[in-house]
Amino acid sequence: MWLSVILIVIAILTRLIPHVPNFSPLVGVALFAGVYWDKKYGFLLPLAIYIISDILIGLHNTVLFTWSSIVIIYVLGAYLRKHKTAMRIALYTFVSSIIFFIISNCGVWLMGWYPRTAAGLAQCFYLAIPFFRVSFLADLVYVAVLFGTYEFFLAKHVLARESL
Repeated sequence: MWLSVILIVIAILTRLIPHVPNFSPLVGVALFAGVYWDKKYGFLLPLAIYIISDILIGLHNTVLFTWSSIVIIYVLGAYLRKHKTAMRIALYTFVSSIIFFIISNCGVWLMGWYPRTAAGLAQCFYLAIPFFRVSFLADLVYVAVLFGTYEFFLAKHVLARESL
């Protein structure tokens, strides 16, 4: 329980304090929660972080797309739970980044930020590539820190082996 509270506070703070745009822990937290948190309610942790921080930062018309992508990434993490290796964690991180990129940018396009044409969709994705680079780097960093720290404490027997 204490780890959940710490993660929520840190993740919200990382969205509120000055930081590189799109350098967010949310994809990493969603994947991590899918692996280590209770299957039934684990999705609520990353979703709560996103909702609370979005309320504090300011809501936008694509929240349903960004929030739903976090739930999908959580489900991906739940599958990773039984198949966890360092290589798969890296692969799932990449896939999670792609999922967030595709869903969030489809949301931007569907909400009318670009013309609702094939050319508008292509432009939306093309102009989002620089943001993807930063968010993918953030995903790699946060996944490495979250999984690495948790596994380190498991190895040192500081944490119980049960899911949170």
